[in-house]
Amino acid sequence: MTAKINVRPNGPYLIEGDCEVYDANGAKVDTAGKAKIALCRCGASATKPFCDGSHNKVGFKA
Repeated sequence: MTAKINVRPNGPYLIEGDCEVYDANGAKVDTAGKAKIALCRCGASATKPFCDGSHNKVGFKA
């Protein structure tokens, strides 16, 4: 399946399908077995690059 990226209003990027994710150091992030991932946009997540819902707590506005 081609990757589908859905931008959530004031929330994360939701990605469905095959994709490769790399961290800020260029290391590949393991996403095996995950049909859908949510990538943080607010910068407050404790599980970067993944979203942990912190955007709600910090009042992130896109």
